[in-house]
Amino acid sequence: MIDAILGQKTRQTQMFLENGTRIPVTFINTSGNVVVGIRTKEKNSYTALQLGFGKVKHPTQAMFGLAKAARIDYWPKVVREIRLDSSDSSTFRPGTFINPTEVFKPGDIVDVTGVSKGKGYAGVVKRHHFKGGPRTHGQSDRERAPGSIGQATTPGRVYRGKRMAGRMGQEKTTIKNLRIVDVGEKFVAVKGLVPGVIKSFLTIKKVGEDKKFVPLYKDVEKVEQVGKEEVKDANK
Repeated sequence: MIDAILGQKTRQTQMFLENGTRIPVTFINTSGNVVVGIRTKEKNSYTALQLGFGKVKHPTQAMFGLAKAARIDYWPKVVREIRLDSSDSSTFRPGTFINPTEVFKPGDIVDVTGVSKGKGYAGVVKRHHFKGGPRTHGQSDRERAPGSIGQATTPGRVYRGKRMAGRMGQEKTTIKNLRIVDVGEKFVAVKGLVPGVIKSFLTIKKVGEDKKFVPLYKDVEKVEQVGKEEVKDANK
């Protein structure tokens, strides 16, 4: 069975568990996960699903052709491959929509992957958590300096990958071992924070189950309404 789907970050809020604990919650819009292609062992040497999410506003003719082959009338904005066991590939067809309730349930442990927020140009203290130089002995200008970056004549150069000041963020990031606290037909609610800005695209992958999971304290009708509002806001 498939163990991952795509989504779009919609909002961060807070909710309560049945034991009274207040937790941070991120709502992720997961409506519109569609199978656009299948990779098989015979043709591609591995087995995977190509999942699409979102919608391209101004598709090209090539995209129209791909959409026709996938049996849908639009082309997704994001396409990702989800690995499968070879025995599971026969259960899916192009054009099939994936419901998040078929993949996740409250208490599941997931890894969420996305592109982190861009922080701009940052120094080594903020970017790499350097300690900085001494604050005494006349070195008033070295508090946030990186220090030495080489070894003089040998090797006579700066090593590739040396941690220095530069652009921070805006890179692929995975937050591991988050708990799913609620699942609807069009949304997933995750305990904690996930990478990226609002409306950024995410991949949610199940990695286990929490046997000590404490459910949300909730009014069922109210939570379902919140989920519908999140999806509505994301599609504006």
